[in-house]
Amino acid sequence: MKRIILKQGEEDRVLLGHPWVYDNEVDRILDTARPSQLKPGELADVESSRKTYLGRAIANPQSKIIARIYSPSKEGMDKGFFKRRIRESLERRFSCGRFRQGFDLYRESARIVFGEADFLPGLIVDRFTGWPLEAAEAACTERPLLPELVEAKLGRPASWLSVQFLAYGMDQRREDILDALEDTLEWFRPGLAGDSREKPGLGRPLGIAERSTVRARELEGLPLREGIIRGGVPQDGILIFENGFPFAVNLEKGQKTGHFLDQRENHLLAASYAGGARVLDAFSCTGGFGIHAARYGAAGAVCADSSAPALKSALLNARLNRVEDRLTILEADIFELLRSYERRREEFDLIILDPPAFAKSHVNLTEALRGYHEINLRAIRLLSKGGVLVSCSCSQALDEGRFTRMIAEAAMDAGRRLVQMDFRRQAADHPVLLGYDESLYLKCGVYQAL
Repeated sequence: MKRIILKQGEEDRVLLGHPWVYDNEVDRILDTARPSQLKPGELADVESSRKTYLGRAIANPQSKIIARIYSPSKEGMDKGFFKRRIRESLERRFSCGRFRQGFDLYRESARIVFGEADFLPGLIVDRFTGWPLEAAEAACTERPLLPELVEAKLGRPASWLSVQFLAYGMDQRREDILDALEDTLEWFRPGLAGDSREKPGLGRPLGIAERSTVRARELEGLPLREGIIRGGVPQDGILIFENGFPFAVNLEKGQKTGHFLDQRENHLLAASYAGGARVLDAFSCTGGFGIHAARYGAAGAVCADSSAPALKSALLNARLNRVEDRLTILEADIFELLRSYERRREEFDLIILDPPAFAKSHVNLTEALRGYHEINLRAIRLLSKGGVLVSCSCSQALDEGRFTRMIAEAAMDAGRRLVQMDFRRQAADHPVLLGYDESLYLKCGVYQAL
């Protein structure tokens, strides 16, 4: 086993829990006592300059992140290892309070592996639970669709997986990972101690779609890749229920892994301010915030996005929820749209900003902050007296302190005072690993304009 020896003092961040080792932190690489070179994807042990053992990692000399630590001990990475880690990941989601209060993995979709935060670096797995959309629409003509009616007609929901392999070592072991996912999910029984024997296993997924199309793969020296890699996926999409509301998910053509599961609780939070309100859901994607607002009694909502395919899905989701009469679907550049609303002196009672990550890394954070500042400044100017701004950022490079300061500066420049009503983060199935700040990426602030 090769050894990666760090330079003096470079172990502090790793000891605090950060799992990455950068290439400029490495003093030398040894094979026993001789200098050596790493091969992409191989396992290696990481040690401090004083030979303190720091953990075992998957290595990649082609990447700036030369090693990703996955274990504090010298354990291998075979199919048994992946089954154990996936099972632990599932159990972790049922040990936190959110899931003990009624979350049902038999019927609800969730992220079941969140990379480094689940000690499986570079692996993302979302599990979508529901029914083929075409079959559900044909069996249930009532609108809005209700989960109990669909289940009564079509039986227990099935599941499909959307996966991303973002690290070389994980991509190299993809078949073992896929086998482990299928086997573990087939037999895993969620629930509190004492009642698990009475439940069936979660069930083997009917299909697995790969959505490895993000730039992180290119930085690892891997090609972008997507497609159905096991089983089958309904071509017309899957019907899932989020917070009891129906949404269509296309695992082959949807953004990222098909649906943004991390905003589940924040959709409800924003909707609680929507009663009787005129709502703007900017960067709406498939309409999660706007549709929740309409279901909670908004007088009307504009779902605006620059992506025509995303808006097509938003319109479908509006019909499934029977709120299309209160939703305006608008394809637009959001920066220009906000400027045009301001020129026309439009007002909204609730504005949601959920843009894509403007800052992919710290290198472009300054430019990204200008973009965040502009959209928040213009949104604040559009708020009615007492109106509410729900502002989000999924840029992991933008920490909460800078995000909050940006909001304050935007309010100052808009000549408005804001009161922070709430502040949330990603859903509980996207856990945060202490010491690994990149896992705490989603910010969602709720502010009332005076």
